[in-house]
Order: sequence, then structure tokens, then C-alpha cells
Amino acid sequence: MAAVRLCRCRCRALLSRSAGALRARRGLAAGPEMHFGFQTVTEEERREKIYQVFENVAKKYDVMNDSMTLGIHRVWKDIFVHKMNPCPGTLLLDVAGGTGDIAFRFINYVHSVRQRQLQRKLKHHQNLSWQEIFESYQKDKFNSLGDSQVVVCDINREMLKVGKQKAQHLGYSEGLSWVLGNAEELPFDDDKFDVYTIAFGIRNVTRIDLALQEAYRVLKPGGRFLCLEFSHVSNPLLSRLYDLYSFQVIPVLGEVIAGDWKSYQYLVESIRQFPPQEELKAMIEDAGFFKVDYENLNFGIVAIHSGFKLHNENTSC
Repeated sequence: MAAVRLCRCRCRALLSRSAGALRARRGLAAGPEMHFGFQTVTEEERREKIYQVFENVAKKYDVMNDSMTLGIHRVWKDIFVHKMNPCPGTLLLDVAGGTGDIAFRFINYVHSVRQRQLQRKLKHHQNLSWQEIFESYQKDKFNSLGDSQVVVCDINREMLKVGKQKAQHLGYSEGLSWVLGNAEELPFDDDKFDVYTIAFGIRNVTRIDLALQEAYRVLKPGGRFLCLEFSHVSNPLLSRLYDLYSFQVIPVLGEVIAGDWKSYQYLVESIRQFPPQEELKAMIEDAGFFKVDYENLNFGIVAIHSGFKLHNENTSC
């Protein structure tokens, strides 16, 4: 059995190296040259440029998301959280989640599930006195998330600042924390989280392979990885229309609304440079995840990738 596990690990390492070679040619692995949109830059230049993009757009980030997608990004994020289907007690790490969209939806979802649980509990206690029901309800209402927690981790201080302000304005505080951290080197212990999410963030990570390895590391055995990201449109006619809208309209919106043409030109270029659905699926598998699949939304304008950490790699090799 030990020999079988060793063989499996060696095979995964070989697959990861061969996949790394392919990604190097696409500019996604370590090396002297990488892509920043359609520009060729060094790894350090890419990291600095992407940081600057989000410094520039942080205050207008949510408004631009509504403008660029005509509000459809809200539906995509709702579908994403419903696919997660978190239950009370879930510990979620939301990476690149600066303005809190996924975190707030997670809290709303878990709160709703928790409320239904409490209602069912009260129905089963019909024979209790009013005083007993009141005391039970009072005890449970102060734990409205059932010990669920979401940690929002983002590398950009400005994005986190906007997220914290938004949380305060909307009244979110219970079960929510904010951490400054790099997706490629997460400041968390191994085997800590039940779910790892990254929504419209992995495309902006300098080393996607390292970010995926870190996602695997911090998830508990049995934990789930979920990624929501712009992807590649499958319908040829829609693809042409989408390109026309992306390159002719989105940078103009960026200039008008956020005063920043270049950041949104980078956005549309980065989507075209991002790996298609099947290649990203293979990268997630290379990182050690099992049962990896994806779901296209709106003909592949965006895709949701999902995978599971089924065991602790350190203990099986």
C-alpha cells in the first residue's frame, strides 16, 4: 500500500512538472517573462503592476462591476455561493475577496440556513412552556451563524479598506475577519479551512500554480476549492460580440466612471490570456485536487471550477 501511494505521488509530481512546462510557455509559471495583459513583463513587474491596478480601482470597483456586466456579476456570485451550499459551522477562506461580495453572501446564506434550523427546532418543541421556548430562542439567536466564520484575505490594502467600510455600512461583523495576505504564500496553518473560494481573483495572481498549492495546503481533508473566473466563450457568434464589447466599451467605461482606461484595458486583455476551462481544470488537478469539474455560465463568459482535497498529501507519501 505504501508503495502504491509513493508511486501515485511520484506520478503527480511528474505530471505537475510537465504541466508547468506548458504553463511556462503560456507565461504562467516562474520565469523571466510573463504576461500583463498583452504586455510581456518580468514576474516582479507583473506583481507590481497588478497591485497598482487594484490600488487605482478599489474605490470604484463595485460600481464598475455593475457597469461592465450590467449587474449580472451579482447573479454569478449568487450561483457561486449556492453551489458552495455552506452549512452552519463552515469555516471559509475567501481569497482576493477584498470588497466582501462573496463573504457577505456566505453570511446571508448561512444565516438563512440557521434560521430554518431554528424554526424546525421550535416546531419540535411545541410541548415546551413559553419560558423554555423563549430561553432556547434567546440562546440560539446570539449564535445566528452556528459558529460559521469567513476570513477575507487580500493582498491589496485599499481593497480590504473598501471591504471593511462596506461591511460596517451594511452591518456585517459577526463571523467576519479581514487579513492582508498573498494568495501564493497564505498566512494560515495547514488543514485549517472547510472551503476555499476565489472569485475573479486567480487571473490576477502572478503564480497560479503556487496559489493552487496554497489552496490545497490550507484546506482540511475533505475540504472544497471553488473558483469563479472569466473564461472562454464557447459560442463563436457570442465570442465576437463579447470581444467587441470588451475592447470597445469596457475601457471607455473605465475612463468615464473610474478615470482609468489602462486598468480596464488590462482587465479585458488578461481575460484573453487566462487559461481556458480545460487547462485550468488540469492545473487544479496538478495541485492535488480530486473530483475537479467546472460549470460554464452564460456560454463560458465565466466558469465555476470545483475540486476537493480528499486526504492529506503529507501523511500519504
